[in-house]
Amino acid sequence: MSSPRQHDVLVLGGGNAGLSLAGRLVRDGCRDVAVVEPKDVHHYRPLLSYVASGMATLDDLTRPQDDVVPAGVLRYPARVVGLDPQRSVVRLDDGTELGYGDLAVCPGSEVDWDAVPGSEEAMGTPFAATSYLPELAGRTWEMLSSLTSGRAVFALASWQVPCFPVGLKPLFVAADHWRRTGVLGAIDIELVVQASRLVDDPRAERELRAACTEYGVRVRTSTSVVSIDPTDRTARLRTPHGTDTTHYDALFLAPPHRAPRWVSESGLATTGSGGFVAVDPETLQHVTFPRVWGLGDAAAVDAMPSGGALRRQVPVVAANIQARRKGTPMQHYDGYSLAPITTSRRELLLAEFDRDGRPEPIVAFPDLARPRRSLLLFDRYLQPTIYWRRLLQGKVS
Repeated sequence: MSSPRQHDVLVLGGGNAGLSLAGRLVRDGCRDVAVVEPKDVHHYRPLLSYVASGMATLDDLTRPQDDVVPAGVLRYPARVVGLDPQRSVVRLDDGTELGYGDLAVCPGSEVDWDAVPGSEEAMGTPFAATSYLPELAGRTWEMLSSLTSGRAVFALASWQVPCFPVGLKPLFVAADHWRRTGVLGAIDIELVVQASRLVDDPRAERELRAACTEYGVRVRTSTSVVSIDPTDRTARLRTPHGTDTTHYDALFLAPPHRAPRWVSESGLATTGSGGFVAVDPETLQHVTFPRVWGLGDAAAVDAMPSGGALRRQVPVVAANIQARRKGTPMQHYDGYSLAPITTSRRELLLAEFDRDGRPEPIVAFPDLARPRRSLLLFDRYLQPTIYWRRLLQGKVS
């Protein structure tokens, strides 16, 4: 048997986390970085919530994968089918075996339809949709904008769901649309959130609660969807007071997520992590295998996964790979995350917080946790350009 092809650093996943890290490593002087990514199309996923809100199209968020891989990085267009951290070997679906000096595991997470029986079947009807899959994001706005009466249910799972509060974007934009078209009074809006709060920033929480009151949204926190009956258009809920059932004429779902199955099959996930990469939440180094690192949506870092979180995670992993090799102190990730949330078609606020729920604003002034027109314009139009031209090339601070 031939020896595995070796790379100094091997990155599993060519999304935001993987490409940003690969670009950063090259910029820091690493001369042999390879990325494994099977998809030939790259999606700027934060725009999916705008597609679901009727404010963007799929063309706005797609690029050919090879066009966005950082210069100096080799891409393997294949799927991971096995990983042996004991031997430091990754096996691909084309039979290739790759060895590594350090391994960054960041393949992203995937929708876990099995966690909510009936949810996948519901997505095959005209009455349910999600922004978490490109093929369903456009249908979300079609469903919401065509509703003129009845009940709209927005159900947001929270644990390890990528930036779950952005599920509020379609809600508030739809409510704004219903108000402008004169049908808001005929629509019963119900918001079901698995978490105990809408967002872990108390300043933003106040603003979002006020927006819910303004639109007449019934908010149910600490409540999760247990199952869905797409024939009767009902969702069974688990609440702090027991079980309940709610009917829907339109259902938006931010569904539970899981890591790719090969992560847990490789031994990189520990019991209780839900299949996500078990890392030290501060150094992002694997708890058992010191040459393995985890970041992004597939890593259990005790913080809300988001694109904004990667702006702190990427530099930490890049620096700590070198620190491990040199035996120097490692940098720490404090759990910073952020969620940009529209409160109407015209304004957006920015919730920023650490893993303990403490506000951690980028700037002290102005207060970005208050809805602003300028923030919406930045998030919708300028941020994508920064993503394509800077973040994916590892140009993050």
